[in-house]
Amino acid sequence: MTQMLIAAAATFAACLIAVPLLLALARAFGLYAIVQERRCYVYVLFGKVIATIEEPGLHFLFAKMGWRAFVINWLGRRHVLDMRLDQEYLRSQAVNSEEGAPMGIGIWYEMFISDPVAYLFKNTDPRGSLAANVSNSTVRCLSNLPLGEMLVNRHTMSNTVRAEVSPKSHEWGYKLGSVYIRKVHFRDVGMIKQIESKVVNRLRQVTSAIKQDGANQVSIIASTAERQAAIAFAKAAAIRPELVGAALQTISQDSAVLSALFEVLEAQKIIEGEARITMLPGKSDLLGELLAARPGNESSRPQSGSPPAQS
Repeated sequence: MTQMLIAAAATFAACLIAVPLLLALARAFGLYAIVQERRCYVYVLFGKVIATIEEPGLHFLFAKMGWRAFVINWLGRRHVLDMRLDQEYLRSQAVNSEEGAPMGIGIWYEMFISDPVAYLFKNTDPRGSLAANVSNSTVRCLSNLPLGEMLVNRHTMSNTVRAEVSPKSHEWGYKLGSVYIRKVHFRDVGMIKQIESKVVNRLRQVTSAIKQDGANQVSIIASTAERQAAIAFAKAAAIRPELVGAALQTISQDSAVLSALFEVLEAQKIIEGEARITMLPGKSDLLGELLAARPGNESSRPQSGSPPAQS
């Protein structure tokens, strides 16, 4: 049992310490190298590039370099390059439109390493040089464009900048990918305020014109409706006497109905006039007394001391 425990401890120690140590020594003496995904190893010995490994996986250096693999990590140098796609955004590149308006252009672009050796040895700062190249190409290609085209045709401007930059950047081992003009704006604050004021005034004018046009349309519709109603009422007023006359003519053929109709109309007029009606019993002298008591009939009364009128 004790021997089994000792063997297990020795195996564990060998796996935990000895195997990683042996693999580290093998890598230090250049027996093999493991290249990660989207990485590139460039081996330089005595100022000369002797190997470039871009394929990911396990690589035995002796098969690629020969005897130099055993001294490359001691006397030479290994450069590890990131081959992944990178992005950058340049803000507010100063250009002028054809009309002289000071404009700012924000440009976004992608880049990646296309030639590891040229990237390392042909330019000390490929990324900064590419950014300067993109900025200069943007200013050179997009200056003096019409303002309307500059604000609308961003796809065309992006292709123009990309076609201008790509050949030069590839010489430094840095290849340009997609280019896109993301923002076009005015750089002069005073001009921005003036444009805002003009836009607000124009919106007010358009709003007033819409309101006035609506009021005019409503007036036209109302006047048309009133005219049509007046025509209809005039036609009705012209037809009414004819209809009433025809009805009265039909009614007049029967004298009893006609008499009853006029009595009803007379009673209706009296009711609508809101006059005071005094009801008197039949065969009474009260009506004569009331008529005699009216102020207009005082002259008809006989005065005291005057002789009575002769019949």
